[in-house]
Amino acid sequence: MINTEKNLCFSPMYRLQWEEAQQKFVILYPEGMVELNQSSAEILKLCDGSRALPAIVAELEQKFATSGLTNDVTNFLNVALQNGWIQHD
Repeated sequence: MINTEKNLCFSPMYRLQWEEAQQKFVILYPEGMVELNQSSAEILKLCDGSRALPAIVAELEQKFATSGLTNDVTNFLNVALQNGWIQHD
């Protein structure tokens, strides 16, 4: 489960990068690649070790001029944490 008080960072075991051939962000790891939709990529780009969940949600809500993203972002980040893509800093 995501600890809302700890900063989140991308795991050093994975790499988040733009793939020109697919025209999307992907997660690269030794065994393969995970293609990301735009929302997932925007969330993961903010997992740089300088923000905890509330700050990530606030930045996304401001960037996309919306509100009520907490549940969706939390659910995705819990999946990302379970998959090892991110970790608490």
